[in-house]
Amino acid sequence: MKQSFTVRDLPLQERPRERLEKYGAEMLSAQELLALILGRGVRGESVMVTAQALLSRFGSLEGVMEASLEELKKLNGIGMAKAGQIKACLEIARRAQGASLKDADSKKAQRATSPREVHELVKSKLRAYSKEHFFVLSFDVRNKLLGIDVVSVGTLSANLVHPRETFEAAIRRHADHIVVAHNHPSEELEPSKEDREITQRLRDSGAMLGIELVDHIIVGRNSYVSFKEQGML
Repeated sequence: MKQSFTVRDLPLQERPRERLEKYGAEMLSAQELLALILGRGVRGESVMVTAQALLSRFGSLEGVMEASLEELKKLNGIGMAKAGQIKACLEIARRAQGASLKDADSKKAQRATSPREVHELVKSKLRAYSKEHFFVLSFDVRNKLLGIDVVSVGTLSANLVHPRETFEAAIRRHADHIVVAHNHPSEELEPSKEDREITQRLRDSGAMLGIELVDHIIVGRNSYVSFKEQGML
């Protein structure tokens, strides 16, 4: 009985290259796209199996993008060459997306005044949803966004934020007031005890420095929580 499986075992019309030619890249699954990047599998195993193993191990294309070279190389059939191909292709995609967002970001920067607009702007800058990122958005007296700085990148469960780093960015940009924002990798957006304590500490520090903390926004993929809207600030 045949135990191995290769791409040649697939019907011609189901093979990734043929589907790419017939339907275009946008119609291919994540598995098929990875299979095309990898090119071939290992002896006795289809590249489709290797591609699926990547998705199973890291959860999604985004997870594969965030994986290190060493993590990729732990999978059967992924050596340095294939790991490098994966990282290079996904980095090209990331940079292309960043370039397309640049103009949109510059337009948003002129009107990022509401919690919803801040949420959209910060969300577009998150590359690794699996870690907490803490941002400070600095505004001038006319409410124009002066810039966005990443103050801290935390772990899966905690993010250490100090007023010194937060207001250092605001002072450097000559800000009149700031909004801070961070994501919750768990997608549970209810403010934690630590979130409330950080907000209080930053509000008090800002009052001493003459830089008002206007809002603290917890960012999710598709929703947000605003301390100001919730009456917590």
